[in-house]
Amino acid sequence: MIPRNHAPGMDDAEPYLPATDMPRFIRDMMEFVELTERDVVAIRSSAPVVLRHAEALTAALYEKFLALPRSARFFLREDGTVDTERLERRKHSLARWLRETGEAAASAEFSYYLLNVGIAHSHRAHDPGGQIPPHLMVGAMSLAQTALAGLFDSELERSEAAAASAAWNKLLLVNLSVLLLGYLPPQRIR
Repeated sequence: MIPRNHAPGMDDAEPYLPATDMPRFIRDMMEFVELTERDVVAIRSSAPVVLRHAEALTAALYEKFLALPRSARFFLREDGTVDTERLERRKHSLARWLRETGEAAASAEFSYYLLNVGIAHSHRAHDPGGQIPPHLMVGAMSLAQTALAGLFDSELERSEAAAASAAWNKLLLVNLSVLLLGYLPPQRIR
């Protein structure tokens, strides 16, 4: 799904709640970050590189989380040991997200999946560590962007690497905007 173009200042008819029309929200965000068909091609063509390294990427991200007390607490049992089962589930979930993002998934199903992930991260009253702060979600996305840029630089030709990095950055920020909806009180947007 690629955003439609319209003249500056033109709005869709009525404000809406993003969670009630995720395809529209995704479309609007893709338009805002200027994610083009060319970007989608760059994402899909570079996805095999990402998927070949998905296990290493997820391991590195979770190693970073475990290295810092403010993020490690979400993966620890009450006795302070690492909850390896939880960690493995989270790695699996992150690998799924990478795979579907690599397909440049902008479907309604994927957008609601992302929204559910955001809600799950923001409403964790009974899980270890409680709610995952939104700044850690933003930081995690930055870590992913940086890791992908390094991967593209090492595995793709210079122009392909630049195009892939720019395209993935746009799509990851669209994904982040959906994830952050889970943290915000519902409000109508235009």
